[in-house]
Amino acid sequence: MIRRTPVATALVALFAAPAAFSQQAPAPQSATPPATPVATSAEAAPPTLREITVQGSASREDFNSSGSQLSKLPADLRDVPQSVTIVNKALMTSQGVSSLADALRNVPGITIGGAEGGQIGNNINLNGFSARTDIYLDGFRDRGQYYRDTFALDQVEVLMGPSSMLFGRGSTGGVINQVSKKPSLKAATEVTGSVTTNGLVRATADVNTPTGDTSAFRISAMAQDGKPSTRDEMQVQDFGIAPSWRYGIGTSTEITLSALLQHNEDSPDYGLPAINGHPVNVDRNTFYGFNNDRTRQNIASLSAGVDHKFSPNLRLRNQTAFNYVETNARETAPNAVGSVNAAGAFTPLTTTNLPLSQLFVRQQSHDRNIRDYSIFNQTELTAKFDTGPVKHTLLTGVELGHDGYNNQNYYRNGSCGNTPLNPPATATAAAGTSGYVACTPVVDPVYRDSPANVPTSVGNLQGGSANTIAVYANDSIEFTKQWKAVAGVRYDRYIASITNSVNSTNTRGNTALANADQTVNYTSVRLGGIWQPTEQQSYYVSYGTSFNPSLEQLVGTVGQTSLDPEKNKAYEAGAKWDLMDGNLSVTSALFRITKDNARSQIDATTYALTGKIQVDGFRAGVTGRITSKWQVFAGYTYLDAEIKNGIAAGTQGKVPTNTPKHTATAWTSYSILPSWEVGGGAFYMSERFANNTNTVQVGGFVRWDGMIAYHQPKYDVRLNLFNIFDKKYYDALIQSDGGRSVPGTGRTAMLSVTYRM
Repeated sequence: MIRRTPVATALVALFAAPAAFSQQAPAPQSATPPATPVATSAEAAPPTLREITVQGSASREDFNSSGSQLSKLPADLRDVPQSVTIVNKALMTSQGVSSLADALRNVPGITIGGAEGGQIGNNINLNGFSARTDIYLDGFRDRGQYYRDTFALDQVEVLMGPSSMLFGRGSTGGVINQVSKKPSLKAATEVTGSVTTNGLVRATADVNTPTGDTSAFRISAMAQDGKPSTRDEMQVQDFGIAPSWRYGIGTSTEITLSALLQHNEDSPDYGLPAINGHPVNVDRNTFYGFNNDRTRQNIASLSAGVDHKFSPNLRLRNQTAFNYVETNARETAPNAVGSVNAAGAFTPLTTTNLPLSQLFVRQQSHDRNIRDYSIFNQTELTAKFDTGPVKHTLLTGVELGHDGYNNQNYYRNGSCGNTPLNPPATATAAAGTSGYVACTPVVDPVYRDSPANVPTSVGNLQGGSANTIAVYANDSIEFTKQWKAVAGVRYDRYIASITNSVNSTNTRGNTALANADQTVNYTSVRLGGIWQPTEQQSYYVSYGTSFNPSLEQLVGTVGQTSLDPEKNKAYEAGAKWDLMDGNLSVTSALFRITKDNARSQIDATTYALTGKIQVDGFRAGVTGRITSKWQVFAGYTYLDAEIKNGIAAGTQGKVPTNTPKHTATAWTSYSILPSWEVGGGAFYMSERFANNTNTVQVGGFVRWDGMIAYHQPKYDVRLNLFNIFDKKYYDALIQSDGGRSVPGTGRTAMLSVTYRM
């Protein structure tokens, strides 16, 4: 019954909704005749004019976005046979959002992962699948491992389901695209300062200056210092700038140059370990790292693009993007909970009857220096033409790219009391390099620096590089005003190589490859049909595929290189309605995503393609204005996820890590007086598991936030309240070490002042 109820609900919403809203259809139809010259004018006008409008007051006041900024998609989301959720600047400002992770909490079906093994930065799960390598910046893969801020973003776009036809490898659960702020011909300056009850001080500035009749320069900047949450020992000290320049605005040829330069100096948070099937039941502010842990990052992202219109029906775009992320990390994680005997020997436990006061946490070092870079070039030609009565918008493109990865690992081998935590070398085995540093009590751990008598040793040096060559074509076909279709195909050639300095040929018992090469050729497809009986209604069905090469993340273990890529496919049926004269958008969809060829580790040295993961789901959302004073942004996602064939021992029939069955979000604001606005909302997530074996369960939660703001033409004053009822919940899950959970922040208030010039 639990499985069928959401499907039945979905069918009612999907097919019965037109009847419910049918009385609203005639009014917009009566306005159809004058719409024709408006559409023609908009088509003939330079496309940048629409962007200028978006960046004006609408982007600051309306939760309902005007559409996607991806060149691969139609601007009108009704013409996209796929679920798309857009979190724009207005919503982020209303909620006091400052990070990509916070922005994505508005998208049901997304969960947050923490630092995981060799991975740092934003680790996102989308529809039950990892999206760590599926984060994009202005349409280009943003694969660097860093914590992303929103100070230079206008909106965040989330495309649901496999999208390799549009983006290449990856994108099993979907794609996350960050849209940068762009210069316009309207001079504007906005400065914001904020302070929280935790002691975090943050300042941002956004300055847009015309430099000529058709050119403009814009620069955004950010600096913050203090505690980002109520978690003990957490500290950030970050700053960044994002300059950009556009030339030829409103002309047939436009040139855009942009950059993002950012520095992060943060405290890493590996959360709490598990015991007896749940996170250890300690105060949520408990921290199991060391005082001198830190994650230091330098980010440089550079982009150059040329957009030329030969005519209203023929457009050529070429863009090059370079991304470089350098990370220096000294991090410590709670590896396991266990007991310590009189001699100081640590014994890890998964279940126990001992009280927490008699248990200890084994601390493990995760130290590394990472260099992650990529350079990509895309050339796209868009042509509009007719074949008889059928209209076509044909997008063709070529993509060339290179990724590079270098990860020097370090480890700290220490002891618990006088007993070494890492085994010494023997005649048959090498010395342990696990990096167990020390042990500390589960309850009231000692906050100190990493032990001075525990030296840092050099571990494995991982290296990797990959080249991508791709060609693609996508045709948006309009048979009539009511019937449309989308058909696309993409061919990718992915060539990767990896190396490990500590490997199976020079270290006993090691499963890492000394070096390996892999070439993958794959063809992705995208098909969709759209029915739009009126301008306010759109119904669609779609099918899409994607693939994940085994060396996609440029790391490898024995047995991986001979494997075919994981293959993903999705079926989706959905509906989109524009209500109240277009001020309110409602969406719903049924979908199935399947991953075949999921990699499974058979033994210490062998992998095989034995796994299958299937996710059946339903999603619904509403965005926009109910009245001129009342706004809403809400959504719900149901995920029935199952590992059909075990991708590892004990996982068959289990729910994938960090995949709740139910997630929902709601945020609303209301102008109670000409200058006053109040708002609030909730984030809901049902229980989920911190590992694929489902042995560590994390309970569901509802977090309530609120907002009150005072508006004047020149300035705004805003008070945001986070976790109003001080709910204890777990924000991010990490499946390593048996499953760790990072507690969310406690009750926090933030006061912000924005001044406009």
